[in-house]
Amino acid sequence: MADTTSPKTNPASSPKSGTSSPKAASPPGAPLKHGRTYHAYKAGQYLLPNDDVSTVRGEVERNTDHLLAKEKPIKRVFEAGCGTGIWAIDFADGYPEASVVGIDLSPVQPEFVPPNLEFFVDDLESDWTFVQPFDFIYCRLLTGSILDWPKRFGQTFTHLHPGGYIELFDTLNPLVSDDGTLTEDSGLSKWNRLLVEASEKLGRPLNSYTSYTKQLADAGFVNIVDTRFKWPMNTWPKDAQDKNGVQAVSLMLFTNVLGWTADQAEVLLVDVRKDAKNRAIHRYWPIHAVYAQKPE
Repeated sequence: MADTTSPKTNPASSPKSGTSSPKAASPPGAPLKHGRTYHAYKAGQYLLPNDDVSTVRGEVERNTDHLLAKEKPIKRVFEAGCGTGIWAIDFADGYPEASVVGIDLSPVQPEFVPPNLEFFVDDLESDWTFVQPFDFIYCRLLTGSILDWPKRFGQTFTHLHPGGYIELFDTLNPLVSDDGTLTEDSGLSKWNRLLVEASEKLGRPLNSYTSYTKQLADAGFVNIVDTRFKWPMNTWPKDAQDKNGVQAVSLMLFTNVLGWTADQAEVLLVDVRKDAKNRAIHRYWPIHAVYAQKPE
């Protein structure tokens, strides 16, 4: 029976992963920088904040089609890097016969969750020691978060049942437009190029998607399918929390990696916000949903 109160710590690094480990309160001393809070567990590894302004982002990052679940019965599901947990909650609600596990560096998931769902605070990049393999492993918007994707895919392959699936849902940077309205000298283009540059220097590239299909094949996966969508960056939202999303993405990369001051970053973000409000710039992020199967 899942604990329905709060996240726990370290299932993947526990000798008996998949069983309950001691329940943890929110990690103490959450770092505060530029007025934003960040994860305390392995502080600095993930560069986006985990405060309320940033976690709103997760509420719109939902891919609830669960197409793979229609293929065959799924008993064990793992969401790697679950964020606010909204996808895992939706899946657990929709498939009550499945046992669902989600891990993230931050304990930002809700207190009350379906009884077939457990959240843990843990590092996706640590070695996984789950006792029972999974039927389905889901990874959503993890570009920029992982140092060694081939190792992660190899680990995923090991922890899937034969015939099990991995699905990745990720963006491809930089922003693009089909009609040339997003120019190279625009604030948005400069900002996005700098983000990609900083992420590459950090070793966690924001364009990691470009290698997924080859790396999955190298890990032993078959039946690899890549579907492309467009994620428009539409008129700037009215909600102040959503408006601050550009700051959440930028500050740690610009200050910690590129050596900018927060004030220098904010000067650039003035132009970024101006361009983001301009409906004549038809920009979007390419989005890819990639899934692959471990051979039967």
